[in-house]
Amino acid sequence: MSDLFWLSDAQMARLEPFFPKSHGKPRVDDKRVLSGIIFINRNGLRWRDAPAAYGPHKTLYSRWKRWSEKGIFARMMAGLAAKRSEQKTVMIDATYLKAHRTATSMAAKKGGAVA
Repeated sequence: MSDLFWLSDAQMARLEPFFPKSHGKPRVDDKRVLSGIIFINRNGLRWRDAPAAYGPHKTLYSRWKRWSEKGIFARMMAGLAAKRSEQKTVMIDATYLKAHRTATSMAAKKGGAVA
């Protein structure tokens, strides 16, 4: 797949100060895992649909969950934003609504009038 996302070495160098220290055995390749997490989030995919080039989907999910709970991604964003000295607040919203396919036709099927 040629449209995979990979963080550059310069981008990784900017992110590394925010990484937690590794305790015990070394972590799996940070560049591969973080690139995979970004790819999944950017494309709205399920973890299970991660391309094999990023490694096992369980590894991607585990790292995302663990670092999210520890606030590491939030610190990354705040730290990167502080270095740019932006004076505005930027918010990212990844929510969406999905209605069941029968949600709009329920009243018509029961024979009731729609008010």
